[in-house]
Amino acid sequence: MQGKTILVTGGAKRVGAAIVRRLHAAGANVAIHFRSSVYEAFALRGELNDLRPNSAICVQADLLESANLPRIVDDVVKHFGHLDALVNNASSFYATPLAEINASQWHDLIGTNLQAPLFLAQAAAVELRRQHGCIVNIVDIHAERPMQGHLLYSAAKAGLVALTKGLAQELAPQVRVNAVAPGVIVWPEGDEWSDEEKRRKIVAHTLLKREGSPEDIAKAVQFLIADAPYITGQVISVDGGRSVSI
Repeated sequence: MQGKTILVTGGAKRVGAAIVRRLHAAGANVAIHFRSSVYEAFALRGELNDLRPNSAICVQADLLESANLPRIVDDVVKHFGHLDALVNNASSFYATPLAEINASQWHDLIGTNLQAPLFLAQAAAVELRRQHGCIVNIVDIHAERPMQGHLLYSAAKAGLVALTKGLAQELAPQVRVNAVAPGVIVWPEGDEWSDEEKRRKIVAHTLLKREGSPEDIAKAVQFLIADAPYITGQVISVDGGRSVSI
């Protein structure tokens, strides 16, 4: 990973921050994209630059505004001189029961989880081809088994799985494109997920009978970027076996 430059969307907090820290620890320069998490993004940048000067930058943008996306890539290339990998991690997540779905929710959930990864890949394609780089998309096990009451989110992640495979075809042979599908890693924010009994029941459906950690996702991302030169168009589930549990 020494000398590589990697852009991570939604890289300021939670799983995104774990990915950023692991890739940086492996020697990569990192671009931390954020929308509104200003404090967290700049604190992380400072932490990483204290460890290795001039190795981390912050890039602010609303991914729903597609016109912004080429500028993100341009800023990263201008600063570091090249871009070797794109990690599409940023995501919106909340319930959308069928009877309550509206156009605003469609725009947000499809926009962050599917539209933005597509147009970021488009914006980065020339540079990634030049570098023989790669893309890693963070999808979800619910792309294959939709979550009750989360119709739009599940559909968006299913679309991102299809996009992963389609981009692998479109960008071959120079660029590899893969995905990581987390299971129970970090509980979503909100009162709905604070119920300990609900959490216990979800964890009970995993084969390993425990939660994972953001570091589990970060390790899978690092593997796909650094140690998987003959893997493309694939989805790795990091879910404790939940996706195959009956």
